Amino acid sequence: MAKQEKVNAAQQCKALIEEVKAGVFKPVYLLMGEEPYYPDLLCKAILDNCIDEFGKDFNETVCYGADVTADQVITAARRFPMMADRQLVVVREAQLLKGLEELAVYCENPLDSTVLVLLMHGASADKRKALYKSVVKNGVVLESNPLRDYEIARWIGEYYASRGLSIDPRAAALLGESAGTDLCRISAETDKLLKNLPEGAKNVSVADIEKNVGISREFSVFELTRELFYKNGPNALRIAARIGDGARFAMPMAVSMLYTSFYKLLKYHALLQATRNNPSPAEKGALLGNPYFFREYDAAARNYGMQATMAIMSLLCEYDYLGKGGDGGATAQGELLVELTAKILAL
Repeated sequence: MAKQEKVNAAQQCKALIEEVKAGVFKPVYLLMGEEPYYPDLLCKAILDNCIDEFGKDFNETVCYGADVTADQVITAARRFPMMADRQLVVVREAQLLKGLEELAVYCENPLDSTVLVLLMHGASADKRKALYKSVVKNGVVLESNPLRDYEIARWIGEYYASRGLSIDPRAAALLGESAGTDLCRISAETDKLLKNLPEGAKNVSVADIEKNVGISREFSVFELTRELFYKNGPNALRIAARIGDGARFAMPMAVSMLYTSFYKLLKYHALLQATRNNPSPAEKGALLGNPYFFREYDAAARNYGMQATMAIMSLLCEYDYLGKGGDGGATAQGELLVELTAKILAL
């Protein structure tokens, strides 16, 4: 059995979409994973390119896993196309299909004239079982897992670039804070944003995100981090209290974002030591990204030495545990954020 190499979902999805647009199709696609963005994107590309508009009535079948049986899907897949080279069978919400593993019998010997797409939403097939193994052997598996919180701002920048736009790093961070790691939501918010940007505009600012996404940078974890870096105590505490009062506030997410920034500060301290406090712009850029942030990290390095930064990392781990219900404490999550902010400022 051929072994499928672990690949980046974004890169794999892009390559498969290029194949599909060129008219090259695999006999079976298993699209799965907790993050539905890339599976949905590839499924749409297949639907748009596999069967022309005139043949869709005869050669395209789209069903939902909860509404059909494995036998019905196999029967549909084994039909021959009518007056065409191929037919398309798409099973949405395939994780709900009763007898899902029975499809392995078909996938072991799929028809060349059928393109079968099994689209799972927020779920994955068992890699130890026959269905997954047969699709790896005779078709293609696209598995899409959620991004980590610290990866989302970079993903947004790359996503906007792929759409011919540039986005201010602060705007990317603000959008990421609003949408979290929900790539589908980021895509939808971007579509909404594009409708409201002036014609021909290519640069997306913080103000654009605030206006069109409905989040204020003034009361965001991103802005809280900035005030902490500059050690502006009253502002930091005010922002922390306001964030904690939000209906959608989640302490683990806030701690994760703070952890990412202070961990980068810890690495910046190491860079300063290695370069005797004189890193080159290229060295700083490789660590901190956009030069826009250099001044903030220089201020943070002055306000929190190496030992203080390490103590902050320990605090963040402690409050991540408390925010997830550790020790059974009854302190409200918003109060925990204010408490954490005060302790960081005291270092």
